[in-house]
Amino acid sequence: MILDSILDGVGGTPIVRLSRLFRDSRCEVMAKMELCNPGGSVKDRPARYIVERGLADGSIPSDAHIVESSSGNLAIALAMVCRLRGLRFTAVVDPKISPTNLEIIRCYGGNIELVTEKDRQGGYLETRIERVKQLLRERPGTVWINQYANERNWQSHYHGEGEEILRDLDRPVDYLVLGVSTSGTLHGIARRLRESWPGLKVVAVDAAGSVLFGAPPCPRELPGIGASRVPELLRREEVGEVIHIDDYESAVACRELVDREGIFAGGSSGSVIAAIQRLCARLSDAARILTILPDRGERYLDTVYNDEWLSRMRDRHLARNPERSLDLTVGQAA
Repeated sequence: MILDSILDGVGGTPIVRLSRLFRDSRCEVMAKMELCNPGGSVKDRPARYIVERGLADGSIPSDAHIVESSSGNLAIALAMVCRLRGLRFTAVVDPKISPTNLEIIRCYGGNIELVTEKDRQGGYLETRIERVKQLLRERPGTVWINQYANERNWQSHYHGEGEEILRDLDRPVDYLVLGVSTSGTLHGIARRLRESWPGLKVVAVDAAGSVLFGAPPCPRELPGIGASRVPELLRREEVGEVIHIDDYESAVACRELVDREGIFAGGSSGSVIAAIQRLCARLSDAARILTILPDRGERYLDTVYNDEWLSRMRDRHLARNPERSLDLTVGQAA
């Protein structure tokens, strides 16, 4: 197949059975490889869907300046989409942005607005959004994507991964285990699958320190999962269970994933793998479990795959959980 644009390559990602990592489990664990999208992440889907439908219905003018609060994958995806659609793009980021992500956004021609003031939760999300609103006031023709409240966010996953999963799997899964931040991915996929599989159990994976499900805030390092404010899209009543995973647990699971399955994935992929490991350990019956792996590992070389960073996260993990010590040491994880 010859595509007319790299954007035509968004979607159609494969599902891989994680038979090596879960060899000793009675559960069948499968992962949809969203890291295979051309921009490197699941965020290619909402970026393309929101921009292209906005251009089609006029809610995004053809000469618009797109702005979004994102220090990670959505900013990269929007920079790619805007580059090909002839739109200007500005990412409002914070100091936690990885140097790799920063350079990728710039390579696509995106502009950078750096916010350095922390919000009342100790993160940067609220101050990033305030800077977005300031840009809307200062620059005529600016359009905010607003991934936190845009209904087209979850719709892109409903019509995207949701449809593809139903097409590719011959029978239902018992559990859908997904990381949550804006909640667009979780709600979009779950809503479509539940129409065909009403018995589906939905498990949200949140970051330790995130406030999405009422937990107290605390410092966390990895982007892509959790939030310091509750997004307008989130409907807690649609989630059956929440599992909280901290940065160290995410990083250890990432390293296990690349060691056992040869899948070099990012931090939120490690979060869902660690959550599935917990889930499998307590299930009394065999089950089919489906997740997605949202992005690639090279954007996390200075965190997840850096031994010094991992050592710091291990110390933090043990300080918060003195009664619990992971069997995997930093040396073994490396």
